Amino acid sequence: MQIDCTERELFIFKKIANASEAIHVQSYLIGGFVRDKIIGRATKDADIVCLGDGIELANAVAQRFSPIPNVAFFKNFGTAQIKLPDFEVEFVGARKESYRYHSRKPDVEPGTLEDDQNRRDFTINALAISLNKEDYGTLIDPFNGIQHIREQKIQTPLPPAQTFSDDPLRMMRAIRFATQLGFTIEEETFVAIQENASRIKIVSQERITDEINKIMLSPKPSIGWDLLSKSGLLQIIFPQMMALHGAEYVDGMGHKDNFYHTLQVLDNVAAKSDDLWLRWAALLHDIGKPPTKKFEQGHGWTFHGHEVVGARMVPKIFAKLKLPLYDKMRFVQKLVELHLRPISLTKENITDSAIRRLLFDAADDLEPLMSLCEADITSKNKFKVKRYLQNFTLVRERLAAVEESDRIRNWQPPITGEMIMQTFGLTPGKNVGVIKDAIREAILDGEIPNEYDAAFAFMLQKGEALNLKPVE
Repeated sequence: MQIDCTERELFIFKKIANASEAIHVQSYLIGGFVRDKIIGRATKDADIVCLGDGIELANAVAQRFSPIPNVAFFKNFGTAQIKLPDFEVEFVGARKESYRYHSRKPDVEPGTLEDDQNRRDFTINALAISLNKEDYGTLIDPFNGIQHIREQKIQTPLPPAQTFSDDPLRMMRAIRFATQLGFTIEEETFVAIQENASRIKIVSQERITDEINKIMLSPKPSIGWDLLSKSGLLQIIFPQMMALHGAEYVDGMGHKDNFYHTLQVLDNVAAKSDDLWLRWAALLHDIGKPPTKKFEQGHGWTFHGHEVVGARMVPKIFAKLKLPLYDKMRFVQKLVELHLRPISLTKENITDSAIRRLLFDAADDLEPLMSLCEADITSKNKFKVKRYLQNFTLVRERLAAVEESDRIRNWQPPITGEMIMQTFGLTPGKNVGVIKDAIREAILDGEIPNEYDAAFAFMLQKGEALNLKPVE
């Protein structure tokens, strides 16, 4: 089979082949680069396995480039990396691995190419191409990886129970590859994931979350979340998501399955944005529904306050998953808390005050918030969807009009706390906050214009009501 490499890639591989011959080791291009070239995916890195010392080979290869690139090596792992312009190459000696039950860190010893292919996670990642003089360019496919690519199938080279028990992270990787590539997981392989799901507990949270984020950045992330659910992994790694599952009926009244609704919202966002954190906001926007679900006689199921409860859950979820706890978490938390607000603005007789408050609260995140709200329309009734989207268009127009006249987004009131303290001779304390909040609320409610003179006069009135007198 022909692998369609660029001239630049062929040039690099020839350098590796010549260096290998010079130091008398056999070398092979292996894994993801080969797979992606066959599939037609763009790739900017390659793995080289050699029957010998990978660090020695990397140094020999580096000497053949001008200027000589830096060789980053990791002696404990026997690996080395060369970063070339727009391309990275990693070198490692062929290895044979064995695992102890309570650890995913293998005992490693030098091995053959066959040993190294046996230790690979999936057949599509065990493909190798010889860089050796006698058979340069020959594809080595011991596990029918090419056929599995044609069949769009994820399958392990060895019995799947052994593969997943040895390194449980491979269960996450199977689901991630299925999501990224649009492949299916072979039946016996998926059953082995279900049977070994509890083994994921020995894997570090950072490694699990790295795979989750790769699923989140896939073209259709719902594939991965559905597989995580059906495999049993999701209950272990993210039980709050599993709690969204199911629809209950009382007196003939039910509610939608919030798990699959959430996945649809996530896909809707993914179709329009590759922003990882907007996608996380989509995933978590209804996370507060399970703890707020109630059945009200004559009315049906309610989820009152789920946006507030969900926003409170976000920091704990981010901490547990070891996601960024500052700006990214706050962005997601804000969108979860505000995601119902634009919907409420589609109703008739909404005041400018409500518009001002959304502009103030959303600030620079207004556009992603609106994108999330539009993605939250998952009705199968195309006429209803069209009507909702038309309503959101009107809301956008109203937001733009109020913003133009009031300039309220990212706004700070014209009277500061320092001005209040100077005017009344106060030190920091409760009265300063009361007056400052009252000025802000009066402007947002449209009681006074967003101007210094009006705000100053209002401040004096509020001070008088609190028995405060201006300093002479």
